[in-house]
Amino acid sequence: MVGKRQLSPASGTLSLLGKVVPTTNFYRQLKQSLDLTFLYELVAPCSGKCGHQSIDPVLFFKLMLVAHLENLSSDRALIRHYQLRPSRLGVY
Repeated sequence: MVGKRQLSPASGTLSLLGKVVPTTNFYRQLKQSLDLTFLYELVAPCSGKCGHQSIDPVLFFKLMLVAHLENLSSDRALIRHYQLRPSRLGVY
């Protein structure tokens, strides 16, 4: 089953990050110009009908994109990167 991330933009931390991160931020501009919703339809045939939900394909693609742009070579480095810069998670 294809999982979908359920985030409400009005939740406490995310709304604060939206106010703190400038509108000229690269990742904020990338989010506004990049629509990845087509990924749900693309991965649906590859997903099973029962069992655990998968990670949200859009979130996974965004994580991999940030890893590439920030030149992060491992999953642990990527998670550490997000822990140090939570604005990336909220904005993008």
